[in-house]
Amino acid sequence: MTSTAANSAIDICSRALILIGADPITSFTEDTTEALVASNLYEDVARSQICRMRWRWATEQAQLAVLADAPTGRFDIAHQLPTNLLMVNAITVEDAPINYTIYGDMVYSNVSSGDKVICDYIYRADETEWPSYFVIAIEHHLASIFATSIARDGALAGLLEQKADILMRKAKSIDSQQQTTRRLTTSRFITERRS
Repeated sequence: MTSTAANSAIDICSRALILIGADPITSFTEDTTEALVASNLYEDVARSQICRMRWRWATEQAQLAVLADAPTGRFDIAHQLPTNLLMVNAITVEDAPINYTIYGDMVYSNVSSGDKVICDYIYRADETEWPSYFVIAIEHHLASIFATSIARDGALAGLLEQKADILMRKAKSIDSQQQTTRRLTTSRFITERRS
């Protein structure tokens, strides 16, 4: 038997269940406690963990479409947010952040209708896009939840939650290396020091 990468919700839940000594599942519709708990908790846990950070693999940009109806008050224009959006990171016009407010699935602002409004956002990436460092962290996070709801073992849940936190911090560190290193601007400090 060969080990394979976990690239589906079922794989990830099964491995989390194995971590607590429970039986793995092959479907969310199985008539087992494991499947019942996993199917009811998995998606919310996955979305919340994806929103914990601006993961490079779950970050996207999109130009927002202007909506025909103007906001009722306080704002001049409304734009439609992307349908796969989980969380907005920034709204910009010509690379400059703008003042905005989110109402439901719309962004209200006071930009002009001719402005190209860009949204940087976190989206619900498919499990096949998740890197292994994130998969392992989320498996441990799920296992800590399953330890409480299935194994009824608070001590095990605590240990798994600590391990999940450590793994998530490591995952954040690894993921943050996937962009150009930002240079620290020291000129102001050097000028002050020399004066």
